[in-house]
Amino acid sequence: MRKFILFLITVMLLLLVACNGSSKPSGTLVLYTSMKDSMITTLVEDFMSKNPGVTVEVNTAGAGTLMRQIEEERASGAILADVIWTSEIPDFYYMKNEGLLLQYAPAGVERIMNPLDGTDDYFSPARLGTMGIAYNTDLIETPPISWNDLKKPEYKDSFTIADPTTSGTAMMGIMILKEAFGEQFFHDLRANGAFIGQGSTQVINAVADGEIAACLAVDYITFDKADSGFPIALAYPLEMIVIPSPVAIFKGSTNINTAKAFADYLITFDAQQIIAANGTLPVLGGMAVPDMFNIPTVTEAMVRAVVISTVDSVSHKDDIIRLFVDIMQD
Repeated sequence: MRKFILFLITVMLLLLVACNGSSKPSGTLVLYTSMKDSMITTLVEDFMSKNPGVTVEVNTAGAGTLMRQIEEERASGAILADVIWTSEIPDFYYMKNEGLLLQYAPAGVERIMNPLDGTDDYFSPARLGTMGIAYNTDLIETPPISWNDLKKPEYKDSFTIADPTTSGTAMMGIMILKEAFGEQFFHDLRANGAFIGQGSTQVINAVADGEIAACLAVDYITFDKADSGFPIALAYPLEMIVIPSPVAIFKGSTNINTAKAFADYLITFDAQQIIAANGTLPVLGGMAVPDMFNIPTVTEAMVRAVVISTVDSVSHKDDIIRLFVDIMQD
């Protein structure tokens, strides 16, 4: 009889573990992200509406700022975030190599457009951000059609790139431009008075306000300013800057089940539709960004994109930032 009771207890414990493993997402999810507030708010509200037992706390900042915070938390004993979603690709390879990330392939990941290599399912893109030349339409009569246009007199002392030490998109944009045109391109920009700005949003605001003529700009931030009535537009030269924005789960997450559900959600049709509606490319190839944004399709963007080795980006990041800063401060 005693053996039978012990057997029943064992079975009940196994069933309890199984039930807990398959339970619905619940509790609090902490998300660190550099995505724009309005898009994140819409995504989070939609995710929580689909998962009533979940509360999402969002910490929004530039990728560089978030990484510094993560390192401080790590040194203190525990990273407080469950999920991270930014555009600074080298950070994800660094975190993977440091053993900070959970190996997890979101449901449906095999369907997405994924230009990243060597991820080993530790992270995957949830959007394909693009960068172009944002210009003030009151100051620039002829839209730029080439990156070399930035060397012209109308951009003298009036073109900026966000600080790559705090902006992940700026850092990746600089890395891609160097791959496409070499170091001399930055020397030529500097000779024409180009300078380092503040964050990705701040440099676009400066263009929209007419403080400067143009900047290297993130797609959806620029479109938001244009939609608000500011004299700003975004031009895409032939050589496109396409930057995947990866999402990853921290291995030390205290809410792994909900973190996995959020990673799954980001590449669903509903989430990707929200991303596309915000003027940035989804990772699902069959989806279109609304025509009002005048942005190339996912397929066209991938064809025109400057190709870099994303695996090697982690070893080049510090050198490229140092090179760019040295040139621009010369």
